[in-house]
Amino acid sequence: MVSTANSHLLDARQMARFCSDGLIVLEDLVPQELNEAVYHDELTVQPQGYEFWNSSEAIRRVFDLPQVKGVIESLIGRNYVYDHSFLHTVKPHISKSQNWHVDSGVMNPNPHNFDIQAFYFAHDTPIEMGPTLVLPGSQLRRANYWSISRYKNIEGQRHLAAKAGTIAFMHQDIWHCAQPNRTDRTRYVFKIRLNAVEQQRNLFNTDGYDDPEVREILKTHYPWYGSDWQKEYYQRLEFWRFLVGNDYIWKKR
Repeated sequence: MVSTANSHLLDARQMARFCSDGLIVLEDLVPQELNEAVYHDELTVQPQGYEFWNSSEAIRRVFDLPQVKGVIESLIGRNYVYDHSFLHTVKPHISKSQNWHVDSGVMNPNPHNFDIQAFYFAHDTPIEMGPTLVLPGSQLRRANYWSISRYKNIEGQRHLAAKAGTIAFMHQDIWHCAQPNRTDRTRYVFKIRLNAVEQQRNLFNTDGYDDPEVREILKTHYPWYGSDWQKEYYQRLEFWRFLVGNDYIWKKR
């Protein structure tokens, strides 16, 4: 079991949601004053793109918040490697969407070891502004980078419409794509990828990991599964056993 001394660790229900969905979206994680400071830098600081992390002191403060560090620790531990970051933008009145893709590029030989990507929204991002589109539950459906680009709308997809201060923490292999921006304002979202370097077992607050409520979350059904639903459930339960450090739960029940 993990010590509960860090009150910002994810609990078992939250981690089960990440296990099922491939992401967890946390609202009001960043104070409004800091959101405004980051948004100001998004509008004014140069250079942007890959260099925004180094150019904006405010964005580094976001990921130094105890509540943000607690989520990161729950997913990949205290020891991790900064991979890269990027300030993504969608200009006003852009009608074209991005193709579905996964950011990992190649198939992960061990799906139980994963990196995370955090998508931070410093300003309100309604659907009309083109928030990132994700496919919950897709992180265990193995795919190479652009191999899924032929798909369009998929039943069960979710727009990450968000209020300022929201961060979506996502598994490296979740399917996602940018969307059209039909407003007259530029849409910004800051993405950072962090690489795990330690075994990702028992990193969160595992109290209640075997509770009925947790089991129900792990049974979540996604309409796009089709006839493969049993395979998807099996992979998810194997993933959960790994995360909680117990390879035997529910095998004999």
